[in-house]
Amino acid sequence: MNLKNHFLIAMPGLSGDYFANTLTYICEHNEDGAMGIVVNKPSDVSILELLAQLNLPVDKRWLDTPVLLGGPVSRERGFVLHSPYARAKSEHSIEISQDIFLSSALEVLSDVTESGGPDHVLVALGYAGWQGGQLEDEIKRNAWLTTEATADILFASDFDQRLDHAAGLLGIDMRALLASVGHG
Repeated sequence: MNLKNHFLIAMPGLSGDYFANTLTYICEHNEDGAMGIVVNKPSDVSILELLAQLNLPVDKRWLDTPVLLGGPVSRERGFVLHSPYARAKSEHSIEISQDIFLSSALEVLSDVTESGGPDHVLVALGYAGWQGGQLEDEIKRNAWLTTEATADILFASDFDQRLDHAAGLLGIDMRALLASVGHG
């Protein structure tokens, strides 16, 4: 099982957990483990504020675009999911799919402020990580549903609709799922 370029849809049983009601984009998955970015948990900080803190040129188009809470690991570290652009295939970005790249380099944020940068970006602080076999075990225990990711959901859906849109790819209505199953 390789879940690179897939969404993890949190099942209702994860309520009370960091991952409750989350959609996580898997950037890497192999026998050593997995790494992903939660893509539907906006923070109170905008990309504009982050650019200002990093002394990068600010652009008002980022005023209402929040930085995401990407996961519980390394919350001080920034990650950028972005669409392809001229410099994307440089040493600064890793191609996850033909439509989605990942970077942790400040150069990508600098490119965002200049013309010629990526059209679509998600900036996150922190990431989600799993040791080898851990994610597979969680999937077996029904903590997650998985589906192939789409750039449209990642870059064009509102944060509060991403989970439902990803579940919709599987024909599932998240409101219809129960947190637990029991016998009466």
